[in-house]
Amino acid sequence: MTAIALTIAGSDSGGGAGIQADLKTFSARGVYGASVIAALTAQNTRGVQGIHDVPAEFVAAQMDSVLSDLKVDAVKIGMLSRPAVIEAVAAGLARHGVTRVVLDPVMVAASGDKLLSDDAVETLRTVLLPRALLLTPNLPEAAALLGAPVAEDEDAMRAQGERLLALGPEAVLIKGGHGSGPESVDLLVEPRGVTRLVAPRIATRNTHGTGCTLSSAIAAELAKGASLAEAARTAKEWLAGAIAAADGLEIGSGHGPVHHFHGIW
Repeated sequence: MTAIALTIAGSDSGGGAGIQADLKTFSARGVYGASVIAALTAQNTRGVQGIHDVPAEFVAAQMDSVLSDLKVDAVKIGMLSRPAVIEAVAAGLARHGVTRVVLDPVMVAASGDKLLSDDAVETLRTVLLPRALLLTPNLPEAAALLGAPVAEDEDAMRAQGERLLALGPEAVLIKGGHGSGPESVDLLVEPRGVTRLVAPRIATRNTHGTGCTLSSAIAAELAKGASLAEAARTAKEWLAGAIAAADGLEIGSGHGPVHHFHGIW
């Protein structure tokens, strides 16, 4: 059977993040990709110029269309900017019995532009987090979900991961890309313990879409049958290669994208 992954997220007109990054990642990882578009953005490497939300009922219609026909092996969820859309997505997952869900709580773009409304944060926390197999916040997102200061070391990351785990997801991957030091350390926090995932920190401004790309790579590996720890480790290693190759692309004048096809082109 062909492995299939579904992304439910916002569209990035510049092609570096969101739905576009997810579909590129699925293809690069050898998985068929389907999509449900939850929002449209006017966006490029310099920032987000506008957001147009897709009506919640049409998000639900897209989910019903895909999930009633395709045998989806894993779902990645990204930018959901309004409470009604978050609720529609949660209801759709329940309606179709979807359990293998990677939730990337997208709140702010690499450019610093806000992507999630304040009233949507609580809905995300209470309605969607309990439905996730894996939650993948970066350091600022983890802090925002908890109403806490941004973690500054691994002990604080671990503590915040455990607090997020108590909100309902089966596992939490706290991403340390916003940290400092020669290594980028992510912590996979599960009820049975914590796994440390390490990659060299790469000096580049071209990091647009890294969070989207990592979460969709994990979903792709899960769709192919990998365990959660295996999927996270493989995705982390592959993303490090995509970041290392990012400067080989010449895309835009701001924060350029990672090189999703670094192993193919």
